[in-house]
Amino acid sequence: MRHAPLTLKLVGLCVAMFGFGFALVPLYDVFCEITGLGGRTSEVAQQVTENVDQSRTVRVEFVGAVNAGALWKFRPTVAHMDVHPGQIYETFYYAENLTRSQVTGQATPSVSPGIAAKHFKKVQCFCFTNQEFAPEEGREMQVLFMVDPELPEYLDTVTLGYTFFTLPDQNT
Repeated sequence: MRHAPLTLKLVGLCVAMFGFGFALVPLYDVFCEITGLGGRTSEVAQQVTENVDQSRTVRVEFVGAVNAGALWKFRPTVAHMDVHPGQIYETFYYAENLTRSQVTGQATPSVSPGIAAKHFKKVQCFCFTNQEFAPEEGREMQVLFMVDPELPEYLDTVTLGYTFFTLPDQNT
């Protein structure tokens, strides 16, 4: 009985540590959303007004990957574009369902370097919604974007990447 207060304190400490660890995931997500850390971009359409900086050019590179084990073809239709900050541009990614069944896919975006994420504005993006594909269907999917003129001057290249995956409840 003389160790009961110490045991109670240690159990309380363990519960507090578990709770803190559990709370870190949503806190980290909010922090990344606000700061753009980790290359996260907004998951909803951005309202933008064009204020074009014709004196500056930024190279936007496009990459696409498929989640391990997913049966998709997925790639950007162009490797890069040279853009003027403040102007809206259009590009496409191509996805193809390689299975003989209907599947639903989803893309998760990232921007690198991470500091550029908060300056990369997606006006319209296939990544905002789930994409349903018929068996063996392939199609181009649109992205309308703008690089914010507030992008730091030392950044002259930004990479927009997507990982495409099959939603977990889908069978391939």
